[in-house]
Amino acid sequence: MRAVDGVDLDVLPGETMGLVGESGCGKSTLGRTILRLLDPTGGTIVFDGADITRAPQKSLRPVRRRMQMIFQDPYASLNPRMTVGATLSEPLEIFGLARTAEARRQRVGALLQKVGLRADAMDRYPHEFSGGQRQRIGIARALAVEPRFIVCDEPLSALDVSIQAQIVNLLQDLQAAEKLTYLFISHDLEIVQHLCDRVAVMYLGKLVELAPAALLYAAPKHPYTQALLSAVPTLDPASRRRRIILEGDVPSALDPPAGCPFHPRCPVADKPKACFDEPPPLRRLESGALAACHVAR
Repeated sequence: MRAVDGVDLDVLPGETMGLVGESGCGKSTLGRTILRLLDPTGGTIVFDGADITRAPQKSLRPVRRRMQMIFQDPYASLNPRMTVGATLSEPLEIFGLARTAEARRQRVGALLQKVGLRADAMDRYPHEFSGGQRQRIGIARALAVEPRFIVCDEPLSALDVSIQAQIVNLLQDLQAAEKLTYLFISHDLEIVQHLCDRVAVMYLGKLVELAPAALLYAAPKHPYTQALLSAVPTLDPASRRRRIILEGDVPSALDPPAGCPFHPRCPVADKPKACFDEPPPLRRLESGALAACHVAR
């Protein structure tokens, strides 16, 4: 099974790249592979000019400081038997960023305050915090080693809607203060529109559209992107889109269809023969967007 197949993606310094698509399309696999948490079976991963595709773990060690991850479930990603202080001290000790216990304690206190928690939270355990607070701890852990690039793997999906806005604001404030670059993986298209500079859309392991957020939301080119955006609720009748209902289920990644992977569900009425026979390349359209579609113009 090819969970991620032929994805070609650049994330520029200082930007937030959104990555969206249905569950199982390969978003999280792509994020974890970029960080080398999963080993790629092909292709190339270049981080800050260095090819890290086949780099051994020893060579990856200094790179680990500069690329981190915020996980989807803030409770499952924290060790319930470790205090918050121990959790945040561990990366500092591993990378030699604070050599004494007192130095680590001071640094942990500063990290907690940076993400909006009191310094005395370091003496408590994860179960003593709310979901939003636990996600702030996860963000603090990612920031502990002073990274430049962070993969945010659906960091809001396990949180109440009222808390999501606070975490989004925190991520934006941290990005401005720390000069961070984000790959933001999400199902929430409204948050992606608000937070991201560019948006990449995945379907069945492939990239089907890539464009600046304003352009993609104003004029989506790929039929799959159009269907996704038509499902976003809005209170403004003027901006409401015609609802596009996709028929059938997502094909199995073990046996993907020939030609365009989306053609069995594509709502385009008169599809050319190429849709059934030839995988469409990701090509640049007149608008400047990139789309893998034989009919997009």
